[in-house]
Amino acid sequence: MTTIELINAALATVSDPELHRPLPELGMVESVAVNGAVAELKILLTISGCPMQDRLRSDITAAVIQVAAIDEVTIVFGVMSEEQRNNVKKLLRGGREKFIPFAQPDSLTRVLGIASGKGGVGKSSLTANLAISAALRGLRVGILDADVYGHSIPRLMNLMGQRPTAIDQMFIPLESYGVKVVSMEMFKPERADAVAYRGPLLHRVLEQLLSDAYWGDLDLLLIDLPPGTGDLAISLGQLIPTSEILVVTTPQIAAAEVAERAGRIAHQIHQRVIGVIENMSEFGCPKCGEKIALFGTGGGEETSKRLSALVGIEVPILGKIAFNPELRTGGDDGVPLVQAAPDSESAQSILAIADILVKRSKSLVGVRLGISPESN
Repeated sequence: MTTIELINAALATVSDPELHRPLPELGMVESVAVNGAVAELKILLTISGCPMQDRLRSDITAAVIQVAAIDEVTIVFGVMSEEQRNNVKKLLRGGREKFIPFAQPDSLTRVLGIASGKGGVGKSSLTANLAISAALRGLRVGILDADVYGHSIPRLMNLMGQRPTAIDQMFIPLESYGVKVVSMEMFKPERADAVAYRGPLLHRVLEQLLSDAYWGDLDLLLIDLPPGTGDLAISLGQLIPTSEILVVTTPQIAAAEVAERAGRIAHQIHQRVIGVIENMSEFGCPKCGEKIALFGTGGGEETSKRLSALVGIEVPILGKIAFNPELRTGGDDGVPLVQAAPDSESAQSILAIADILVKRSKSLVGVRLGISPESN
């Protein structure tokens, strides 16, 4: 192989940090030249001022300098034309127009809506911790913060103030703790701005967040739904009919009565309710070890019983998360509990629930595998 061929082979091992595709495949390598022992490269960025430029320079240099005849690497960055960006979008979307990948018949991504009857039960905190737990188990995971009015996932995932890279009308989810994240908060001009959307516009927002993002290949997508039984809960069932629902409640019986409604609306639009998580359960006193039921007992069991009777099959309690102030402080600091205190009782309970979700295998019945029989 010539030196230029060796350089091109080295470049093929370098992937775009956000798109996770090799640079030549994305059309980012405009030219390669060799001047003595110096490799002279021109690399095209998808957008001007790409935040990953320094990372790309480092990765490219590390790969190309391994070529025996090269002692130095110089890189000039340019910017793709509109036509070149369109080619990238077509490549990423498999040649199809804008669509929701998780609603396609060949999708193998499990979509879980995390729901609650009311706010304040720790739904978003559990969404973040479950996503990270699944990523720690080797799954490719994403979070869509669909709580348009009360979005809190960016703070929980340590992504405050960051914005996704946009390629025209397509954008790249941010990543934190190995999880891809999209939230309405990332698109507001000012963080303090209120979102005042109604009815059809809410449906459109959810549709755009699902279809305009380049999620790549995910094993699991968790959707943090707004509390209650409003428009977005219904829209999820319409946009992704195969999505499933996980209900979060607290030990209070009164909370269980409200939580049942979240499961009821899911059942009415033919979504499967896979289980209940009881958050803020009894915990051991740090001084004497005595169990303290700060918010009562029985709420998880009551929610499970009511939903099981409603749907006609068992809706189990997947786990109980003991009340733990670190769950709150970790969220405020952008370091979720399974990262900040993985050995704590609460973190272990969350990891155990993630194990249940990870072990569930998706049937291939009805999925197009791209295989056609050969005729003899």
